[in-house]
Amino acid sequence: MLKINHLAKAFKHTPVLTDVSLQAEPGELIHIAGENGSGKSTLFKIITGLLTADHGTVKHDPDDVIGALIENPGFLEFENVMTNLRFLAELNHRFDADRIKALLTQFHLDPASRQPVSKYSVGMRQKVGIIQAIMENQTVILLDEPTRGLDPDSIHQFINLMTTLKHEQKTVIVASHDHVAGLDYDQSLVLKDGQLANA
Repeated sequence: MLKINHLAKAFKHTPVLTDVSLQAEPGELIHIAGENGSGKSTLFKIITGLLTADHGTVKHDPDDVIGALIENPGFLEFENVMTNLRFLAELNHRFDADRIKALLTQFHLDPASRQPVSKYSVGMRQKVGIIQAIMENQTVILLDEPTRGLDPDSIHQFINLMTTLKHEQKTVIVASHDHVAGLDYDQSLVLKDGQLANA
């Protein structure tokens, strides 16, 4: 379970988050809508520990593993996709070649490709970003604008993947401008004026 209590964060005295609280259970798929600059990425960075909140707390089960796609994913630009994903997974000693190959194939990416990631389109990079957020069997998954640049078939694969993650009792939070038609959310929220409210 992920529990966020009264988070606040400001940059140079400009408040971004003022009082954000959220409880997310295993198996829940949650959507957070919000305009650019509303604080969605800041919230995700605090949950992952990339940023420290000025006030408030983030709590989750000790066994939870957090995966995240936040803003533009960064890669080893001149290496191929498998080398990139192996490098990232081995940082936590959680490399599973079969799972990664299956995910790449699901999104119509070739696990054996030698093409450097620098040659990938925006949509291809986004698909790799989604894969790295779930490839280690993460239990809490944060996805920031995950369908950006995806074609209709890839969006369909993404929807299928989200359904699978729900069935696997993963906690998934999607932040995006739109709802991504076809997803069955347990909570639909909007981040506005530094606070979360029901959409």
